[in-house]
Amino acid sequence: MRRPAFCLLRHFAFPSISVHKVTRTCCPHPGVLPAPLLCYKSTIPGHSCPHRRTVSSTADRHYTQELNGPEQRLLNRLYDGLVSGQRASLAESITLVETQHSRKKELAQVLLQRVLAYSRTQESCNGGRPVAFRVGLSGPPGAGKSSFIEVVGKMLTGRGHKVAVLAVDPSSCTTGGSLLGDKTRMTELSRDMNAFIRPSPTSGTLGGVTRTTNEAIVLCEGAGYDVILVETVGVGQSEFAVADMVDMFVLLIPPAGGDELQGIKRGIIERADLVVVTKSDGDLVVPARRIQTEYTSALKLLRRRTKSWNTKVVRASSYTSEGIPEVWAKMESYRHAMLSSGELQDRRRDQQKVWMWTLIQENVLCHFQNHPKVKEALPDLEEKVTRGVVSPGLAADLLLKAFSAQCSRRCCSTVRTSTAPCPHGATCG
Repeated sequence: MRRPAFCLLRHFAFPSISVHKVTRTCCPHPGVLPAPLLCYKSTIPGHSCPHRRTVSSTADRHYTQELNGPEQRLLNRLYDGLVSGQRASLAESITLVETQHSRKKELAQVLLQRVLAYSRTQESCNGGRPVAFRVGLSGPPGAGKSSFIEVVGKMLTGRGHKVAVLAVDPSSCTTGGSLLGDKTRMTELSRDMNAFIRPSPTSGTLGGVTRTTNEAIVLCEGAGYDVILVETVGVGQSEFAVADMVDMFVLLIPPAGGDELQGIKRGIIERADLVVVTKSDGDLVVPARRIQTEYTSALKLLRRRTKSWNTKVVRASSYTSEGIPEVWAKMESYRHAMLSSGELQDRRRDQQKVWMWTLIQENVLCHFQNHPKVKEALPDLEEKVTRGVVSPGLAADLLLKAFSAQCSRRCCSTVRTSTAPCPHGATCG
């Protein structure tokens, strides 16, 4: 019989486990990290430390008892390979978090907990500031997102950065399949050993990203990638879920959009930290300048998202690379301003709460759909809705009532085993 998820994850609060040696750079400030962790040499500019540090994976011995031997070996192998920068381990770890298999999803959460603890250690080494820079790139179909990412990625790897690209492809609404073709547009970057490209299908998730994009970002950071680029599917006016996952949200727009361009001026542009007019070369230079002027004027009418940054509009060409260094300079200026004001750290903390509630909504819906009372009543109500006997709203209310009534009875039966009074009074049955 399969063990429930809460048994496996109930002891995350206890940070004690066997120590894994990791050759990563760090120099924490005194008192920041737990006592068992010892300093090791730093390569962070302006810091130095003569000691060596061993980093704990924080996989607690209490919950590792719930794992069998092969599962423990799998997680240890993935974690050790991940923090040592092995791309194969990173790819396998992302596959694990993307799975729909119930037991493997539990294992993925254990792995994520270890990586999150490791990332917190790295941030403590960096004075409490995030080590990696997360950038979300979105825009309408045909805006040149993949071509733009390849040029920017090659420039960054040439400057010594390690770049991870999480490319999201749409899934078919009929077959469920996905082409995963964005990587084919990044031929040069895909051969770069300092770059990692992972295409993933949306699998029905709305907002331009996947269900596990947040988890994949965490894993990429744990593998040592300091620039994470998240490319969404082609989006429209209200699809900006990626803005709640990244440090900076960049909107890419084509130079000749006409009425379609006007349709996205409100909504997604209000969440943008930088607007890039792409394909600004050849005959499209004049239209690109016009669009740049229009968007600069439009942004003046919008409320500022942050106190330390005004959204900028720039032009760039992936074909000639003109404007690409300037775009990255704007991104660096944004990150410096947000880090200096502390708003970037606040944004990440807020995003953690959004991430939690997104998972709650997903899991509650799954629990509702698999509830025995709901599954029992669903076929009859669906048939009555299709015949027009019952309205969809009434059918939904009846299903929710059946779901909540069963949950209330379970709650009350639990309470009655203690001395506490039943919260539903004498009405629950």
